[in-house]
This record gives sequence, structure tokens and C-alpha cells, in this order.
Amino acid sequence: MSGNVVHLHKDADPEPLADEAAVTTLTVVPDPPAAPPVPLWLRSGRAVRTVVTHEATKTTARTVARHGLYVVGGARIVTRRAWDGRTAARYERMLRAAEAAGNHEAAADWEERGQRYRDARHRRRMELLRSPVDAAKGAAVGAGMGIGGLVLLGIAMAIATKDASDVVTPLMAVVKFINLLITIVQVVWGPLISIGPFLALLALWTVGSKQQAAPQWALPAHIRSGEGEPITPSIVVKALRDLSIAPLKNAIKEMGDAGAAMLSPIVIAGCGVEVDVTLPSGVSTFEVQKRRRKLAENLTRHEHEVFITIPPAARTVRLWIADSGALDEPIGPSPLVTDETMTANYKTGRAPWGQDLRGDLAEMSAYQRHLLITGLSNQGKTASLRALALWLALDKSVQFWMGDLKGVGDWAMFDGIADVLIQGPTDEHVIQVTEMLEDAVDEMNRRIAARNADSAVVFPPLIVLVDEAQVAFMCPAVGEDKRPYGGAKATSRYFTAARKLHNQGRAVDVLLWQGTQDPTDQNLPKLVREGAHTRASLALGTESQARMALGDKAVNGGAAPHLLRQGLDKGTLVVASDGIAIPKGQSSITVRTHFIDDDEAQAIADRAKALRDGVTTLHAVERGEERDALADIAHVIGDAPRLRTQDVLKRLSTLAPDAYGDWSPGDLTRVLDGTAAEPYKSDGRMVVGRDHIARALAERDADGSVSASE
Repeated sequence: MSGNVVHLHKDADPEPLADEAAVTTLTVVPDPPAAPPVPLWLRSGRAVRTVVTHEATKTTARTVARHGLYVVGGARIVTRRAWDGRTAARYERMLRAAEAAGNHEAAADWEERGQRYRDARHRRRMELLRSPVDAAKGAAVGAGMGIGGLVLLGIAMAIATKDASDVVTPLMAVVKFINLLITIVQVVWGPLISIGPFLALLALWTVGSKQQAAPQWALPAHIRSGEGEPITPSIVVKALRDLSIAPLKNAIKEMGDAGAAMLSPIVIAGCGVEVDVTLPSGVSTFEVQKRRRKLAENLTRHEHEVFITIPPAARTVRLWIADSGALDEPIGPSPLVTDETMTANYKTGRAPWGQDLRGDLAEMSAYQRHLLITGLSNQGKTASLRALALWLALDKSVQFWMGDLKGVGDWAMFDGIADVLIQGPTDEHVIQVTEMLEDAVDEMNRRIAARNADSAVVFPPLIVLVDEAQVAFMCPAVGEDKRPYGGAKATSRYFTAARKLHNQGRAVDVLLWQGTQDPTDQNLPKLVREGAHTRASLALGTESQARMALGDKAVNGGAAPHLLRQGLDKGTLVVASDGIAIPKGQSSITVRTHFIDDDEAQAIADRAKALRDGVTTLHAVERGEERDALADIAHVIGDAPRLRTQDVLKRLSTLAPDAYGDWSPGDLTRVLDGTAAEPYKSDGRMVVGRDHIARALAERDADGSVSASE
């Protein structure tokens, strides 16, 4: 490093300095080696790559390739058309297509048509063999007659002009005309030969461009994307062919271009088109259904824009394909809003609920049908349920008992229409709603008893409506009789009341309408959901939830609420019911419901109130005097060792008419169930034992619990 050290002195004295501090040492660091220059060939390669990969270069190359391939594709199309026109190839393809589809009747018809074509072609060919001789004879006769006619014309001219040379004037005129034609051909022939190939190429390019006969990568961007592309038979066949179903793909290959023979005519259906596809042998409808997303993408649509259902015909799927983006457009206001003169009829009328996918009015009958609407939160469940109730409110004979377990005012406009309107999400509100259902069961039993006494009696319809019913099923509250309000067990009060209404309420027009969200076996028990005659579902998360909401039959038939888009398909319902017109062979229908906002709902409710004489709405179920049923039963038995159940009921009714006046043997059994004091048979009659009741009271008091009657 000594070569890189320089000593600097403070003066010019050449003598060495004794003071080492006076010496300053500077270390000189050599510069790093310079980077080697980039070779010219590498710089040129990068520039070439930039040019080649530039979007403008790609677009230019794609354009040149596209127009060149249009000519090739046009030539292929023209050749195919010429071949089909000169041979029986078309008939052979249709015959193979019919055989592949299993349609033997159509196959026989195409075979007969092909044979007729061959016979006609044979006759034409035989006529061509005889045509030269016939043509020669005809030409000779025609020439002779033509020359003779011209000579006669010349003679007439010579007589008229008295000039013998005019005899050949017509003949010379014809000769000069022929010479003129030859001259014209000689002049035109050369340029025609030169530009003829270009005209032919132009014709082929025109055919190819109209048919877009070029590979997908060479087509313009808007065509490559296929966004909004109209649905044609060839597009449907290609989409089916590319579903990765081997038997279907092979069958379509055997059909050639006639794969469209599988398709019915494509018809306009609302904001889309509809087509039935008869699948070849060996391909099941389920295989196509489970590939809905891939089929939609093959059709250049989103998954929610393609619906697959099963029509009555065997081995057939029905495709409804929406126009691109059409399902994102609103459907317009409800007739309840636009027609202020509209009224309702519970028995014969139908509620204008919305539109189906065809664009037709979807109308729902409420007559003697329990209803269940479910879906994920904030998808339009309350609005859909409320639209039906608002329509039915325009029939002044219909009574409403309502429980809104959300309690944010969604049903406030029914104050003055409903006889009972409970609003709130707490356990106390659940208890009130449960007691409302139990009162509805009592009303149902009263009507049944009256109907048994007089079959001609008619009752006003009673709609018992519970919104957010999952809150009731999940309620942890337990009554003083140790029976839970929520849950799905036989002891659950809400569950039991709902089941009783489902079992017999329809016969006397006591109907239960429920709205619930995010269904599970816990918040929507199986027996309750299957008791509804009309089942409708908004968007759901899974197929298992769709089966809970609509049932296996509807989902197996193509119903797919779990494929609706959460947040984007608000108000779109998949409905399984005999109360709405469903296409023959289908088990469900998709309905886009009309949205009625709060102000519009209030206006409709005001019209409904004007039809009624005035209804005083209760906001809580009135409770009677709290009584200890077990203690009252012990009291009426007295000192007797046992007492017949009928006598127990009579004595209870006398003791407290308000509490026990309408009790039946079933109510007595329900209260004693699980207490070890249940009624039993003695001498062939049902009795209640005094000792059993005393033991049940002792055990209950030991537990510190108190039983209250309902």
C-alpha cells in the first residue's frame, strides 16, 4: 500500500520531521473497473423484442392474418356448399345426427329424402347423356329456320327497294354483329383474365368475413370477448361440445355440422332466449346441470345468466340464456303502486309479485297455502313477503296477526290493518309471538269444532305472519312450565304451535306465513319447512341450504338459489309452489319481485285501511291470570284415588273458566307430560291418579319450579 500513500508537510524543509502528528496520510482508493459496453447485437435484440411485443405490432399482425384467413375460410365454406349441392352429403349428416340423437323416425325420413335426391340426380345425368344429340338437332333446325327467315326478310327488302343486293343485307348484319361480339370479347378478355382471380379472392373474402371464418385469436377484440354475442344454434352446439363430456362430444362429431339437430327452435323468452336440447344416448341431464358455469362461459355469459331446467321430454335439458347484462336491469314498479284501483280476492285472486325470466307477470295465489320465504340476510326477504301481504290486505275480509322479530318498523304500516302487531327482537317479543301462534291454534280448533257442527259455516281468512322466525326457533327462554319457547323438540312451544297450524290450519283458512334467513336445521326445523305449501328462496350460500329451503325435488329439477349472486340479485326468488304458474315439467320458477319501498307501502296500506271499518291493533297478546295447572288438577281431584280425564276437565273449567274453559284432553295430556303423572287407563277409561299428581307436585317443589297454565 506504500505506493498509494502520500506524505504532505507543513513547510518546505526537506529535513525529516520529528513530530509524527504533523504528518497527514491520505489513502488513495483506486476507481472500480468500468462496466463492459453492451454488445450491439444485444441492444438490437432488445429493440426487436420491444417492437415485436408492442400492442400495435400484435394488432397489425392479427389484422393481416385475419383477412388472409378470411379467404381460406371462405374457400372452405364455398367448397362445402358446392359439395353439399352436388352430393347427398347433407342428407347423410342429418341422418347420422338423427341416429345419434336416438330419433329413428327422423332418421328414416332423412334416409327417404336422400334416396329421392339420388333418384332425381340419376335422371338428370341420363338426360345429360342424351342432350348433345338433342342439342345438335335443335341447333340444326334453329339455324336452318334462322337463315331461311333472314333470306325471306332480305327478299322482302329487295322487293321494297328494288335493289337485288338487299337480299343478303340481313345476313350481313348478323355477320357484322357476331364480328362485333368477337371484337368485344377480344378487348375484354385480357383484362378479365387479369382481374378475374382478384374478383374471386374478393368473393371468397366476403364469404369468410361474414361468417367470421378465422381462428379466435385472429378476430377483433370485441368479437373475441363474445360479450353480448347473440345465441345461435352453432354457438349452443359448440358450447355443449366443449363441456368435457366425452359421449356428448363424440356424438356431436359424428353429427358433423348438423349437431344443431339436437336443438329445438331457439325462441325469444323475455330478456333472453330459450332452447330445448335433446341429449344423445349415454349423456344424462345431471352431467349437463352440474357444468352450468362452464356452459355459461362457453356461451359467453356469466353463470347467473344461464338457467338449466328439466322439461317433460326424456333426456332433455331446457336452457334459458339471458341477454348479456339484462338481469342487472330493474323490472319496473309494482302494479300495486301504479294501479290505485287494484283490489284483492283471497280465494280467486293472484298477487302481482313480479316477473319471471321470460318477462311474463308472475302472479301468486295465497288461497289455503302456508308460506315460507328464506334467504341470506339483506337480500329482500322482508320486501318480498310484505308485497304479498300488502296485496292481500286489499281484501277487507282477510285478518292479520303479525309478529316482526326484527322490530325496525318494516311492518309498521299494518298498524290499523292487523289485529295483532308485535314488533321487537327480544325474548319477551318471542314469548308474545309464541302466544300469538298458540292463540291461532285455539282459533283453528274453534273453527274446526264449528265446521264439524255445521259444514256450511264460512270463516274469514286469518294470516298469522312471523318475520325473522329464526329468532323464535333460537330463543333460549323457558316458560314457568319448564317448556322452552324456542328449539325444535316436541316440547318447544313455538315449534309445536307452528306444526299444529301446518297440520290443520289450511282447512279452516288459518295460514302461517314465515320469513327466515340463512336456514339451518336449528333455526328452521325440517318439519316446519316441509309444512309450507309455497316455498321461496332468495340467494343462499350452499346447495344444502337450497335443499332445506325448497326441497330435494326442486333442486334436483334445476332450482339453484345458491347460485344467485348475493347483493346483486336482491329480490330474485326461486319459487316452488302450485300457487304460481310454472312451465310444464319444471318443479320451480325464478321470479324477479317488484320492490315496494316504505313510502309506497304506506300508501297501499292507507288504501287497505280505507276499505275496512277500522281495526284496533293490539301490540301485545293479552295474558290471562297466571295459574298453577298441576296444583289446580290436584285440587279438583280432591280425596278421590283417581278421576276420569273428562271429569277433571269439567271441574277445571268450573274452577277457572277463563284458563281451562276450552281445554281438551290433549291439553291435559300436554301439561302432565313428563311429570310421571300422565293419564293412564283404568277399567278401560283414561284417568288421572291422585297419588301421581301429589308425587309430581312434591318433586317439582323440591326443584323450586312452578308450572303455569297457558
